[in-house]
Amino acid sequence: MQRYFLNENAELHQRFFITNKDDIHHMLKVMRYVVGDHIIINFNDMQTFKAEIMNADQKAVEVETVEKLDIQTELPVAVTVASGLIKADKYEWMLQKATELGAHDFIAVQMGRSVVKLNDQKAPKKLERWEKIIKEAAEQSYRQQIPNIKYYSNLKYVYDMIDKYDYILMAYEEQAKEGETSKFKEMLSQLQPNNKVLLLVGPEGGFSEEEVALFETHASIVGLGQRILRAETAPLYALSAISYEIELMR
Repeated sequence: MQRYFLNENAELHQRFFITNKDDIHHMLKVMRYVVGDHIIINFNDMQTFKAEIMNADQKAVEVETVEKLDIQTELPVAVTVASGLIKADKYEWMLQKATELGAHDFIAVQMGRSVVKLNDQKAPKKLERWEKIIKEAAEQSYRQQIPNIKYYSNLKYVYDMIDKYDYILMAYEEQAKEGETSKFKEMLSQLQPNNKVLLLVGPEGGFSEEEVALFETHASIVGLGQRILRAETAPLYALSAISYEIELMR
């Protein structure tokens, strides 16, 4: 069954109205749902219910929760991917795949070596598009929550937030060039459920020396394997490794 999201609290046998135009179009035109069909809805606090469609038109789809589902599809650790801005198609692809792999949040950052520039006028439209991509990926991959995304014009804004995280991981290509892999493996072995992890990834040109120096006393600066990964690939490698370590090996 198709998954959807509602930013509301829910109980069994309660009725709700889905009014998001994209969701309505997807339900009625793409999936061709009719009254009596069932869907899955994720509510606040990762509460998931099977719901029956009671009424439907182009303005709203009325549903009633009929069964509470005991499922857990979220990554046990909350990973925030803070990455330098890269070319639009590559960044959007990364957002989609990282959402599928369980990223908790995203931070798009204008870094010193970012080829792509985003000004205050363009940022709101970009964020709107990115939010749509993330939402659709969350629905497709049966996530129970939609990752948030924010934009900052300087990495220093992210530095000011580091106290929120249990672990800070900076993926630095110079470490990979030197063959360093032990720090990443050590960090993975320390992770526990509900930990908050900040994953820092540079743009196409990598981090500047100043950006590395900003975090070097607070972050684990690591290489991700023996090969040099593209900016859009590095977050996916890290998320996959975290998932393998904490979901499959324990």
